[in-house]
Amino acid sequence: MKRIVIIGGGMGGTLIANLLARQLKPREAHITVISASARHMYQPGWLYVALGRQDPRALSRSERGLLSKKVALHIGAVSKLDLEGQQVELEGGESLPYDYLVIATGSRMVLEDLPGFAGGAQHFYTEEAAFRLHAQLEEFNGGRIVIGVGGLPYKCPVAPLEFTFLLDEYLAHRGLRGRSEIVYTFPLGRVFTIESVAEFAQPLLEQRGIKIETFFNAEEILPDQKLVRSMEGTELNYELLIMTPPHRGAKFLEGLAIADAQGWVKTDRATLQVADHPNIWAVGDATDLPISKAGSTAHFEAPVIVAHIVAALRGSAPDPRHAEYGGHVMCFLETGYGKASLLDFDYQHSPQVAQPNAITHYQKMVFNKAYWYIVPTGVF
Repeated sequence: MKRIVIIGGGMGGTLIANLLARQLKPREAHITVISASARHMYQPGWLYVALGRQDPRALSRSERGLLSKKVALHIGAVSKLDLEGQQVELEGGESLPYDYLVIATGSRMVLEDLPGFAGGAQHFYTEEAAFRLHAQLEEFNGGRIVIGVGGLPYKCPVAPLEFTFLLDEYLAHRGLRGRSEIVYTFPLGRVFTIESVAEFAQPLLEQRGIKIETFFNAEEILPDQKLVRSMEGTELNYELLIMTPPHRGAKFLEGLAIADAQGWVKTDRATLQVADHPNIWAVGDATDLPISKAGSTAHFEAPVIVAHIVAALRGSAPDPRHAEYGGHVMCFLETGYGKASLLDFDYQHSPQVAQPNAITHYQKMVFNKAYWYIVPTGVF
């Protein structure tokens, strides 16, 4: 019996485990998921928590409850990956050997990479931070709000744009928009990494009276002065600063040959195999692929990894339907006032952004509630 170990109990790791359990017979493999938390979080919902539109209690479920009974769950933090010995070492001292390994560790926030972040900025990339930001917004009575990105890459790339559009609506509904200034900053020379999305978003930001600062790579935050300074020399004072935190790969990956200096795993863009390790795959945020770090990325990658593991275990060719990942990503883009657009793209095709509409917004609201039943379980 082969041992399949999946590091990470997020959407990608949970989905892969459930798909493997569905395709493999119990005598073929023992499947284990290592999760740092017993709770599975629906991270896209934190955006709405910050704006008072979502109860955070509805955004987590038991990881055990989402996994097939055929999958073993081990709660613990990984301290080391022994590539030569083919085992995963945990902080408590236990080691789990593997024949096949999936790295589904996502990304981690490293606030210290941006001096002053912890004391001067708010964000919505964790449950606790989203709730703190909500409290700050409830106490806000006017002034300048600066929104920015603490470094590239970061997960859920459209989230800062979505938050900006929804913040405009939030302030308008509170009667504060007229005495508030919103400044949207971005590290590149346009308002988003993908040109077609930037061309769509910039006119909409301008229509809403939102000031734009491009080429703004945040270098330091001075909390006492309520000032954020960029590497390019731009300085912005603020009443409230909302920054996407700097992101890196898992700590235990830094320094390993399979990862770059930031901890992102060197991954084949088609097979999702890890460089020089035919029995290891990486999924979602954990990879170094030039594609969005988003839940849908992991969703579309998962069947490819499963097809390759099943093929390797049985000594056959991968299912031709899932032999290669083509870079498919699909993301909703909220634009506020009950409307949203949809981004659907891959390695070969840039997203063609449709005009925001109520139907797409409604589809996103339905998906947020249906996630638990159709995505990590592998139904959809």
